[in-house]
Amino acid sequence: MPLFNMNRDKSPTIQRLSRLEGIIDFCEARPIFENDQQRSQAIRKFRRIVAFYEEAKQHSSPRRDRYNRPALIRLTFEYARSSESQDKFLGVFFRSLALEMLDDNDGEDASVRGLFFGFADSLIYHFFLPLLAATDKTPQPTPTYHSAVQQGQTEEEQQRMLDLMSTPQRLAALQGTCLTRDRHNDEGEEQDDEGEEQDDKDEYHCLEVAHILPFSLTKTENNQLSKKAAIAFLNMFDSGVIHLIEGTDIDRPYTAITLSCNMHGLFGKFKIFFKPVIGTPNTYEISAFKPAVRRYFKLPINRTLFSHETIDPPAKRLLELHSAIGHILHLSGAGNYISVILRDMEAGEVRADGSTQLGAIVNAALVIKG
Repeated sequence: MPLFNMNRDKSPTIQRLSRLEGIIDFCEARPIFENDQQRSQAIRKFRRIVAFYEEAKQHSSPRRDRYNRPALIRLTFEYARSSESQDKFLGVFFRSLALEMLDDNDGEDASVRGLFFGFADSLIYHFFLPLLAATDKTPQPTPTYHSAVQQGQTEEEQQRMLDLMSTPQRLAALQGTCLTRDRHNDEGEEQDDEGEEQDDKDEYHCLEVAHILPFSLTKTENNQLSKKAAIAFLNMFDSGVIHLIEGTDIDRPYTAITLSCNMHGLFGKFKIFFKPVIGTPNTYEISAFKPAVRRYFKLPINRTLFSHETIDPPAKRLLELHSAIGHILHLSGAGNYISVILRDMEAGEVRADGSTQLGAIVNAALVIKG
């Protein structure tokens, strides 16, 4: 279901491209409400519509919907990072359902079922799926000698060198810089009161530098519209965040953190998250959604991230954004739904029990290929 109404005489390919372009165009900054009263009225109507479909969801077959669409819509609004972001989301929501924001006509709630579910699917295929499809691990080129050399440079000198480097060189520089800042420690590793790693595990894990947001999301190829749409949604969800990760800024130290190889993969898939500890600067509670992951890594634990005179720490804003996305994916079931689709796409096989979601796989393939 398209996010915006399209002419029916257009080909599917043209409709898809127009839809993505419409998302990008609409996510540009513009005032949504004239005053707080209008905003409150729109929020009440939004919550009423979502509650209508959440109640209906409770009585539907769990196999019919592989994720909770009403919950996905509600959670995306609730976890949006600011009032401005929530306002933009409300604007897109009501425009997609072809409803007026500032009236109290509850008789239309049931009449927009198809558009409501279509909007949830648009969130999946134009934001969350491209986001998870881009979660390959950050490449780990060898930072030969860079860790030692950069200690003698100022932050301005380091950034000047970063701007001159190609992508592989920037990644190597980023790896060396983060390992220096984090003192070659896994930021998720349990430590004792003196800050030393506890060695009660059977083995030491390798360390990798992980981008907080998917590294490849900002690397659009051939003007790839799917990634552009995902970035536009991301910038709507956290208004203005794109300025922290565009261009070479995606390889600045504040965009990355040092983790064990095992934890890197789970963090990249939004299964592990960092929650700021209130009142303690640069300190986070590290936890995971699944009990088995919490047991394996002995989570939750509190960690104060290492500081460095000339190297920025991991950005709190990006860690909070990562956590918000993870909670939406987990609480709505969308994360598992997308993981199954991506796994089936990679396998390229149809299961004999009929559980393979062919339509979802085709839609996903079209979106990912842009």
